[in-house]
Amino acid sequence: MKKILIKYLNTYITVAFLATVMFVFISCSSRVKSTEELSNSRDSIALIHAWDVSTVISDSGITRYRLETPEWLVFDKAEEPYWDFPHGIHLEKFDENLNVYANVDADTAIYYNHKEMWILSGNVKAMNLDGEKFESEKLFVEQRNDRIYTDRFVTITQKERIINGIGLESNQKLTKYTILEPQGIIPIEEAPDSVSTSENQ
Repeated sequence: MKKILIKYLNTYITVAFLATVMFVFISCSSRVKSTEELSNSRDSIALIHAWDVSTVISDSGITRYRLETPEWLVFDKAEEPYWDFPHGIHLEKFDENLNVYANVDADTAIYYNHKEMWILSGNVKAMNLDGEKFESEKLFVEQRNDRIYTDRFVTITQKERIINGIGLESNQKLTKYTILEPQGIIPIEEAPDSVSTSENQ
């Protein structure tokens, strides 16, 4: 009778131990899965969500932009932090003396903080100090490299002519620029393979 009871107790303890181990394993697995899901969802959760914003953006104590947008989402916890402007943006860009040297409008925009890079998309329109108007479906702005570029179709409206082409390389002030593949009417004095303009000295 004692042998049967001891055997029964040993079996019960073994089953109980295995059940405990399985419970701990399942619980740990659930926690790990939840952590992974939380980590993966950080890119889709905006830390800041603001509407009808009109503000000035500074960098290192220097005012860089005046920004207006109906909606602004800040994803600071993403692997590559960025700002999202899904419903349009208007930017006024300042020089070191707080003079506006360019205006930019776009249907949507994304700004990558670490790269200091803007991606402007949809009906992008920009204007420089000379009143020249630049239009394209997409523009990339690299602040660190003082560079604006695109590989899309571009229209530049000047005082006396309109220039069409594919691809653009420019400085941020839009005063030194080159159309990579001109397709419009080009004045005779201009080179046939590019259209460029330089800042007045």
